[in-house]
Amino acid sequence: MLAGVLAALAVLLGAFGAHGLKAKLTPETLAVYQTAVQYHMWHALGLGIVGFAGLQWPQLNALRWAGALMLVGIVLFSGSLYALALTNIKILGVITPFGGLAFILAWIVFAVSVWKSS
Repeated sequence: MLAGVLAALAVLLGAFGAHGLKAKLTPETLAVYQTAVQYHMWHALGLGIVGFAGLQWPQLNALRWAGALMLVGIVLFSGSLYALALTNIKILGVITPFGGLAFILAWIVFAVSVWKSS
């Protein structure tokens, strides 16, 4: 359910960026916004994959960690880039790498837990 909501939100924000912000943002700032949308969507889909894996292997508690890390990554990585693009407050860029780290850890936790289950 959360994956679906987050994916829908990514589409909504992407459409808003393409239609509502294109004339208001510089090309560089629009590229930052588009990066936020892309990572947001990919990790919403990743969260769905983690959810389906949890149905296949309900005993893998680490999958909950992988899902939580993906959610944290979306909030920190994409959220900070959205905010940076919309406000031009450069200090928000300091948050972005923490979201990227959460994404990396999420995929590692996912891979290791599925690998150990087989």
